[in-house]
Amino acid sequence: MNRITWTRATLRWALTTLIAGVVLFVPAGRLDLPYLWGYLIVCSVLTVFVILTMDPDLARERKNPGPGGLDPRLRAAAAPLWIGSLILGAADAGRLHWSDTVPATLQAAAFIVFAFSMALPVWAIAVNRFFSPVVRIQSERGHHLIRSGPYGFIRHPGYAGMLFGSVGGALAIGSWLGVAPMLFFAGLILRRVMIEDRFLRENLKGYMEYGREVRWRLVPGLW
Repeated sequence: MNRITWTRATLRWALTTLIAGVVLFVPAGRLDLPYLWGYLIVCSVLTVFVILTMDPDLARERKNPGPGGLDPRLRAAAAPLWIGSLILGAADAGRLHWSDTVPATLQAAAFIVFAFSMALPVWAIAVNRFFSPVVRIQSERGHHLIRSGPYGFIRHPGYAGMLFGSVGGALAIGSWLGVAPMLFFAGLILRRVMIEDRFLRENLKGYMEYGREVRWRLVPGLW
């Protein structure tokens, strides 16, 4: 990266971290909640890895996907659910105390699940330069099958990470109320997995054979 690129990347990281901090701590109304700090730190660190490892062409694709993509509204539908979950959960844990009764052991386990799960999409982005927010074959970018990294043991590691990371993160905050929007989010992710898996079987060269070799969509040994 040149100096200008580094400056932009630093500003992007700082802005992302700041927004995440505002979403978490303003509703909470307090700063002494360790799991909120843990959530923020995980997001901030992973953002650094995304910025450093994402292919520049992929960054452009993720910002402005090419034509012909299926399910283009997933991001617009899912983002409010994720943000709403954080706001509700943080407000409940910090101010309202309506349902902040998540057992401490479950909260700790959920935080571990959240941290490791959210690393999966970052890993997937690092090895898959076709990690688009829409379902499409990126012929103009030489789209081909990816088998390396997490794609060696599950077919959709990005979605797996978002699915388990979303629910795990909500529980880690410590509010049952915050989990509710993530159940709808999980439904959107499962729907996308079925749409994308069927599309790739029909349209991406080698995917049928890959599906027979890597049998599991999201969870090894389960589905």
